[in-house]
Amino acid sequence: MQIGYKLAAEAFGPKELMRQAVRAESAGFDFVEMSDHYHPWLDVQGHSPFAWTVLGAIAAQTERIGLATGVTCPTVRYHPAIIAQAAATLALVSDGRFTLGVGSGERLNEHVVAREFPEARKRQEMLREALEIIRLLWRGGYRSYDGRYLSLSDARVFDLPDELPVIAVAASGPPSALIAAELGDGLFATEPKSEIVERYRAAGGAGPRYAEVPMAWAPDEETAAKAVLETTRWALTGWKVMSELPNPVNFDAASKTVRMDDVVQQFACGPDPARYVEVAQQFVDAGFDHLVMQNAGPDPDGFIDFYQQELEPRLRQLTPRSAAG
Repeated sequence: MQIGYKLAAEAFGPKELMRQAVRAESAGFDFVEMSDHYHPWLDVQGHSPFAWTVLGAIAAQTERIGLATGVTCPTVRYHPAIIAQAAATLALVSDGRFTLGVGSGERLNEHVVAREFPEARKRQEMLREALEIIRLLWRGGYRSYDGRYLSLSDARVFDLPDELPVIAVAASGPPSALIAAELGDGLFATEPKSEIVERYRAAGGAGPRYAEVPMAWAPDEETAAKAVLETTRWALTGWKVMSELPNPVNFDAASKTVRMDDVVQQFACGPDPARYVEVAQQFVDAGFDHLVMQNAGPDPDGFIDFYQQELEPRLRQLTPRSAAG
């Protein structure tokens, strides 16, 4: 079991994210995972630095901890040729510690370049083409590609690592799980759905399986849940909403009906490690083996201390309940 720390790029500025990553390494986390957004989900979060700059700086300030994007959309705001180059460079400067998490994106971030953000089926087809382009460029040499949606003209990534980054593909259902198995090296998800892992495995996927575990640390459950309501209630709207709304103000309106009861039902809130284990167990039972601690609480240092002192040994021991008998 690998345990990661979510760098909440929508909630903190770049230097604070760097500081948290250094602390996460010293606390024993295996990797940090950072979203690649242009906007925060809600204006109250107040941040959204450029992920690739921050991850490069973290690589320079750390020695052991893995780095991952969670996730990058390589189809609209970026061309896949740029992501192929960026990921290869980050793999080199981190001495092979980088995992490229990719997905089909959210309108929230992709619409800013004034290009069409298509419907879900087309987004999946574009993601497939983007992964083919990245793989092609990582083979070295000058490459061209003519797809239905994306093209590449006589391009070459000159600086390639000896060992290419793992590509973990975000999936919310069977179609994207199939792409993860066919063109990725791993799987990425935000919900404890066993059918996603089952589809991935059935299609031949055998790589790492990442999942974000919702939690909010505070000295008491009420304080933690209130923090989620203030900054992270968007997470309870569901992926179909999360992928389609264009701006933070829309997420503010769409999440107004979220209540405290909704939060504590989905998030581990407060100081009780047993509740955190209970929430994490759902993801382990669904087949995930790389758990990302997504803390929405108000005190990141308090959470890191809590993880190191109370939570880590319990999480390391988790196994699927069916396998444990």
